[in-house]
Amino acid sequence: ELYSQPRVYRTKDLQWKGGPGSYGKKIINPQAVKVAQSIETHMEVYAPHGKTSKHGHMNSAVFFVLKGKGHDVHDGRRYDWEAGDAMIVENACVHQHFSDEDDDECILLVMKAKPLFLFMHMLFQKVAQYPPKAPVPGFEEWTPPKDI
Repeated sequence: ELYSQPRVYRTKDLQWKGGPGSYGKKIINPQAVKVAQSIETHMEVYAPHGKTSKHGHMNSAVFFVLKGKGHDVHDGRRYDWEAGDAMIVENACVHQHFSDEDDDECILLVMKAKPLFLFMHMLFQKVAQYPPKAPVPGFEEWTPPKDI
């Protein structure tokens, strides 16, 4: 059965979830893809000056910045990033992602071995601060790109 599974997944066919300042879309995860049971990949996009929830989880993650610039705060320490950078979020780190763009979005590809952690019952994941429910002032009509 694995030989019959797709090897190409078109991200533009998947729906963005979240908002209003940060959105994500799951690309590869064990619930939806039979061929990759040990890896999860998703995309995130942040509105200009958007930010995510402040949260922590057991699995580490690698963020590859495709577009834009911003920063993260990991356990109270700031890390700046920009397009072309790869960023690591280490295990059990409480972190948050921020866009530093003034008028364009940030786009990031995230890869992690979260399914292995779930299989090993290392389930801890907690939100310490939820993302804003109101859009970033001046970007009330902003929506994620449709061609990604």
